[in-house]
Parts: sequence; structure tokens; C-alpha cells
Amino acid sequence: MRLLRLSQMGLVALLVLVSTGASDTAARYNALGHSMMCVCGCNQVLMGCNHVGCPDSHQMLAELRVDVSRGDANTPILKAFQAEYGPTVLAAPMFTRFNDAAWFAPPLVLLLGIAAIVILVRKWRLHTVATPAEPGTPALIQIRDQIRKETEL
Repeated sequence: MRLLRLSQMGLVALLVLVSTGASDTAARYNALGHSMMCVCGCNQVLMGCNHVGCPDSHQMLAELRVDVSRGDANTPILKAFQAEYGPTVLAAPMFTRFNDAAWFAPPLVLLLGIAAIVILVRKWRLHTVATPAEPGTPALIQIRDQIRKETEL
């Protein structure tokens, strides 16, 4: 009885592994198809191209299906499509050195600008403005007299 139970569990585990592998290929195909654009000019993702009589989507999907079923990794597949159809085939650019800068530089510049504004406003707040002396103080009267003598007014 115990041997029968173990063999049933092994069969279930084998079926789960086989079905997981099949869905993994389908999931990869679906994910890669949604990460590329159709090049026919409809401006839709490859899997969603509903352009009637599209000359490109069927061929591209067939190529993608062959590449995924062959077991190629995602990055080489995307690079091959980019080499064949140009960089516009990718829905989002791949992370390369220049693209890293293009993705990370704008938020970095924004944060640096905000920090500079905060520092500038704090500096302005701490800056004290000299207030004029009261009009009736002896020091002010003496300075005014000296100014009048020097300017002869």
C-alpha cells in the first residue's frame, strides 16, 4: 500500500513538473511578445497587433515561437530581433551603458535640483537683513552732520 502511495505521489510530481515546463515556455513567449513592438507601423505590441493584413506580425511571432521553443534565453532573442528589425522593435530599451544613463540621469538631475533649491532657500532664510538705526540716536545725528559738512548742504 505504501509503495502504491509513493508511486502516485511521484506521478503527480512528474505531471506538475511537465506542465510547469510547458506553461513556462508559453509564459516566456507571451512575455517576450508583449515586450516587443510590431514594426508594421500600427504602434502596438507584437502580441496585440490587430492590424488587418499585417505583413510583419505573423512572421515575427513565428520567429519568436521558434526561438522560445528552441530554448534560447530572453536577452539573445531580444538582441536578435533588435539586430534584424532595429531598436524600435523593443517596447522598452534594453539596459546598456548609454540607456542606463538615459534612464537614471533625469531623476538624478531632478533630485539634485530639488536639493539645490532647498539649500538656497535655507541660505536665504538664515541671511539677516541689516535694519536701519532709529532716527533719533546720537550716532545717527553725528553721521548726518558729518555728511552735511562734507557735501556742503
